[in-house]
Order: sequence, then structure tokens, then C-alpha cells
Amino acid sequence: MDQNRPVSWGLFVFFLLFSPARTEDQSVIQALVVFMDKLVPGSMQTTPNWGWNTSSDPCTSKWVGITCDKDNLTVKKIVLEKLNLSGILDFESVCKVSNLLVLSVSFNNVTGNLQQEVSNCKRLTHLYLTGNRFSGNLPDSITDLPNVNRVVISNNGFTGQLPDFTRLTTLLTFFAQNNQFTGPLPRFNYRQLDGFNVANNDLSGPIPDDTGRFDASSFVGNPQLCGKELAVQCPVKKKDKKSHFRDILIYSGYVVLGCIILVLVAILACKKRKKQHEDVKTRSPKKNGSDSGHSSGSKNSRVRSEFSTTSVESGGVSSSMVVLSSPVVNGLRFEDLLRAPAELIGRGKHGSLYKVKPDNGVPVVVKRIRDWKISRDEFKKRLQKIVDIKHPNVLPVVAYYSSKQEKLLVYEFQQNGSLFRLLHVSQNGQMFSWGSRLSLASSIAGALAFMHHELQADLIPHGNVKSSNILLTDNMEPCLSEYGLMPIDHQDPDPNNNNRTAATFKDDVHAFGLVLLELLTGKPIQDNGTGLANWVSSILKEEWTIEVFDKALIIEGASEERMVVLLQVALKCINNSTPPPMAEVAAIISSLKEEEERSTTSSDP
Repeated sequence: MDQNRPVSWGLFVFFLLFSPARTEDQSVIQALVVFMDKLVPGSMQTTPNWGWNTSSDPCTSKWVGITCDKDNLTVKKIVLEKLNLSGILDFESVCKVSNLLVLSVSFNNVTGNLQQEVSNCKRLTHLYLTGNRFSGNLPDSITDLPNVNRVVISNNGFTGQLPDFTRLTTLLTFFAQNNQFTGPLPRFNYRQLDGFNVANNDLSGPIPDDTGRFDASSFVGNPQLCGKELAVQCPVKKKDKKSHFRDILIYSGYVVLGCIILVLVAILACKKRKKQHEDVKTRSPKKNGSDSGHSSGSKNSRVRSEFSTTSVESGGVSSSMVVLSSPVVNGLRFEDLLRAPAELIGRGKHGSLYKVKPDNGVPVVVKRIRDWKISRDEFKKRLQKIVDIKHPNVLPVVAYYSSKQEKLLVYEFQQNGSLFRLLHVSQNGQMFSWGSRLSLASSIAGALAFMHHELQADLIPHGNVKSSNILLTDNMEPCLSEYGLMPIDHQDPDPNNNNRTAATFKDDVHAFGLVLLELLTGKPIQDNGTGLANWVSSILKEEWTIEVFDKALIIEGASEERMVVLLQVALKCINNSTPPPMAEVAAIISSLKEEEERSTTSSDP
């Protein structure tokens, strides 16, 4: 036995060195072979290194059309385009590849129906079937794919009605042109789509897209389809006589009810005015008309607006508005704000925002904060500290007013709006390039870092960093507004705690990280940003980083390398456990900006 032992060890070593390594399970390999057999590859099986057999491994043997993860452990993509495949697509087999992200059999001759088992590919993000001979209905189960981003089924023979795609919250592209779909066009989440086309089918009825993001080219070739994007406008339905008579009765009831409410309101108003008049008579002899601020009585009641429920503090001393040195509000008085018409332009958790244009004055913005449990003196000290710190990218307060019930802050009105509006509402034909976005991010990061440093001892963060609070000046320079107007909810009372300062400013860093995600993805923040952050994380997990970025940036040809670096900065910021300080974030983005500028300069002719 001792003489045979070296031979046995030699065979064992030979087996380890030269036998094909296995990464995928044998059951998965068998399923892939069955999947390919049903596609009928024909003469393609004679292609060198074709693979697709049970004696080799799809990753280590590099089967044709297979892409695995970076460690060659599992199949991620199957791309079998222009291979003259002529069989059927077996989802029951291919979906046994549990980590499959991309499946494409475009530009072949694949036939048959799309199977209900397509929903078994739970991690699938991209499905490309264009340019084949598929037929039959599109199964409803396709809307059960929880991670799908792209569905391209154009240039086939699909029939029947399209399923309801509103459940697909991750869908970004849907191309189904040049098929034979019938029936009404279902609803999609049009606001999140960056590509959509159902042209040249037999769809009917109105186009449910109310966003106007897609023009007629996405819907043409459907003679019975109507909508504002098409030459065929949807007819206005005429109501029959019965429904018309019913509407008259309903509206008449509303009118009668409205009249009753108006009468009741008038009675209550008369009683209230009478009571106020009696109160004025009672108080007037005691005060002898010597109030230093606002006069009391009916005259003062007439000039009050929605900004203030009261201007009198306890003890009968009137609060006045403090006007800081600024040519914008030179000579402005609190009464001018009360008399001027106010336009509500924003409402948030902590207060409301109004645009006001006093008589013979320039328009200003008034921030109204209610029910902040802070004394007038504390508020004045806090605001004075903020006012004393000046930075070109922080919008200065030009006046303020404080009472028990509310605080008013006055800013100069910025007619170019906010970053939120520029990104998500209307750009007025203005291109928001990668360089502009990077420059804006650098300016705001620098402003936050500066304010954090200057107000570190006072523990005054911004408290409400978001794209709607980043305004654009006449020169399109970004300005951070409403600095320090939010109470600190989790301030540590122990002044000896060294982590106190970091914890106080951490929320600003997190919020700025979300702003960076908005700039990179072009998507708005909802649900405190958790939805967008989770979406970005899911895309990165599947190693499709390019899908994260705003399509406009990709079309522009922005530097993917620098976008990835900025994305990494954003993800570090939203890491609640150990976010970097704002100064570090500002330094990285400033370096990125300088690198971008050098690159742009060197590429100019």
C-alpha cells in the first residue's frame, strides 16, 4: 500500500489542478442547458468555446453570452443577441439563476408566448426582447418583477391588452412599439420614466399621461388613440338630461349651503367686532394712547394680515420689527408688511413662506415660524449671531420680527427660484450641465462648512438643508436660505460631551448628501429621502452604477469617473453612523470642481 500512496496523491493533485472548477450549482447549470436547448441554437453550437453544456461551468469556462460577477461565482447577465435563435424563451428554467439581472435575446427569431414564469426572475432589472416573433398577450405577471428598470419588447407580434404597470415603481423605460396591442393604454408612473414608446399598435382611448413628458412620436400609429399630444383630440362627453338635472340640484344645494354659511359668518363677525370695540373702550382710559409700537383698537385690526395673530406681548408692550442695514428694506415697517398683499409660495413642517411686495418697495420673502418654544431674547441673540457671520452663498436676513406666537424673517426675493424648481419643475430651456451642478454643490458645501465652523461654539446648524432652500440669485449663484431657523430636537445638555458638536451638525451633512443625490439622479426627494437612497443602493448593489445618474448628464457626456466620486461622497454623507464633517466634504467637492475645470480648459481648442 505504501508504494501505491504516491500514485494516489498524484492523481488527487492532478484532479485539483486540471478538473474544471464549479462556481454555479449543478442544478443551475442544468437549467441553463435546458434553457438554451429550447432556444434551438442550431449551428451556433459549433462555435468555438460555445459552452452551454453540463460538463463545464458558465463563469470559469466563459460560455458565449454569459457575464458573471467580478468573483466569477454566479451568473449576472445573459445576452444572446443576433444569434439566429429560433425556439422559445423558457423562463421556468432561466429564472433558476437566482442572481440574474439582465436577459436579452434581441434580434433573433424567438417565437411563442411570454410565459407567466417571468415573474420568478425576482432580481431581473433589464429585459430586452426586441426584434423577434413573440406573439400572444403580455402576461400580467410581468408587473410582479420588483426590480425591473428596462422592458424593451418592440418589433414583435404581441397582441391583447397591456397590463397595469403602475405597480412597477422601479420602471424607467418601456418600449413596445411595432406590435399589435389593443384596448386602452394603461397608466404608467410617467413622471419617473425616461423612455416610453407604444407607437404603431392598435391602442384606443385617451392617453393617460398628464405630464406631457413624451411627444407624439411615442404614441403615433394608433388611429383610435387620442390626446393633447396627438392630432386626434379626445371628444368631450355630453351629459344626458337626467345627469344634467341631477347636477343642477347638487349645485343648487351647494349654493343654499354656502348662503347659510355666509350668514353665520357675518353674524359671528359682527359679534366679534362689537366685543373688540367694547374692549377698546375699556382699555383706552388706562393706556391714555401711549403705546410705543402698534396702536390698539379697530385701526390696528384693519391693517393686520395673516402674518400675525397678535403683536402685543405680555405686559402690554408692543413688539417691533428689527430692520437690519440693507438697501432692500430701507425704511420698511412692520405695518407695511401687514398692509401688503401676501402670496403663499410654500408651506412646510415648521412654517410658511410668503412673497410680499410693500407699497413703493421691492418684493421680499417672509418666512413665518409658529409655535417655536424659544423666548424673544433667545431668538434675538441666536439671530444676531447668524447675521454677524456673513458668507456670499448664505442668503442674509434683512429684517425680523418676534412675538410669543410667531417669528417672521424677511429676505430679499430671488426671482430665479430654487434648485428644486430648476431640477424638477422647469428649466425654461436652460441646460443644467454637469459643470454647473458640480459648481453649485461645491459652493453650498463650502457655505455649510464655513457656517458650521463659525457657529460651532453656539451649536447652531442650518437644520433644514434641502433643494428648495437653495436659491439662485440674478447671476444664477446658489444661496443657502433659512439658516438656523429650526429648533435642535436632540441637543445633548451636557456641555462636556465632546461628541455634542458632531451630533448637532450631523443632520446637515445627511441632508446635504440627499441634495447631492438629487443633483446626480435628477430625482426629487420624497419620504425624507429614504426612498431615493434605497433606490440608489439597490442599483449599486447590482453593479449598474451608470443607471443611477440623470439621463441628461449621460447624454451630455459628463465625466462618469467624477460623477462616481461625487456619488461616493453623497453615500458617505447619508451614512448616519459616521458621516464625515462638512469641511471634509467641501474639500473633496472643491477638488473635484478644480479637476473638472482643468479638464474642460485643456479640452477647449
